[in-house]
Amino acid sequence: MFLTKQTKVIAICNQKGGVGKTTTALNFGVGLANEGKKVLLIDCDPQGDLTTALGWRNTDELSVTLADKLVEYIEERNKNPTNGILHHKENIDLLPANLDLSALELSLVNTMSRETVLKGYVNSIKTAYDYVVIDCMPSLSVLTVNALVAADSVIIPVQSQFLAAKGMTQLVKTISKVKRQINPSLKIDGILLTLVDGRTNLSKSTKEAIVNDYGKYLKIFDTQIPMGIKAAETAISGKSIFAYDKNSKVAKAYVDFTKEVLKLERKEKNRLQSEQAR
Repeated sequence: MFLTKQTKVIAICNQKGGVGKTTTALNFGVGLANEGKKVLLIDCDPQGDLTTALGWRNTDELSVTLADKLVEYIEERNKNPTNGILHHKENIDLLPANLDLSALELSLVNTMSRETVLKGYVNSIKTAYDYVVIDCMPSLSVLTVNALVAADSVIIPVQSQFLAAKGMTQLVKTISKVKRQINPSLKIDGILLTLVDGRTNLSKSTKEAIVNDYGKYLKIFDTQIPMGIKAAETAISGKSIFAYDKNSKVAKAYVDFTKEVLKLERKEKNRLQSEQAR
């Protein structure tokens, strides 16, 4: 198995549903794979939308899911951590989820160091990958906190609507609290505007509001993900937007977004190397 010295763990997070979070996790993950990166996607949502979107429809029939791996870690039975990881034909791996994860979340309340369980498991497998992308559930639950503790950074997809943007305040507070109390290296890579309808004044005014409210201390990605029926159809096909309709505007946007993230990382690495050389 190909080993890397550094692995970046990214949580795709927003407590509001319907903002293109799973679509972003899927297409960003495949976008990274298309750039030659070894990628693991983790479905951290009991609804299993990411698992379903990648073609595994009957999630209840999966023999091993994220819930099983976390239980194994808690009970110190994590001898074969990669067992249950699925391989998708678009050259990405997936650790799937189903409703068993919801039951596990309840039991986590009484687990020692409950916020760090996912981090412990991820650390046991991440050296096989360049990137681990975690698709969080649409709530600020103990599972979401686990994802934030496991992550190096967060990407926040925000639907280009006023109410979606308004709900970001609590999310940013939660991320700041996790950074302060548990994961001091956690940072926000940026805010990604999704489901953008460039024809409407609403989309324009929403972006302006986000820039005004958060632009001084958070990056707003230059790339915007347009609204498109093709993106919605991919969930039925079990493919990424690249395999489903590579010439669509949404596919081009996710290519641009992936390149933008990689470019930012290269800049950050160069900056750190420069500081260390002084």
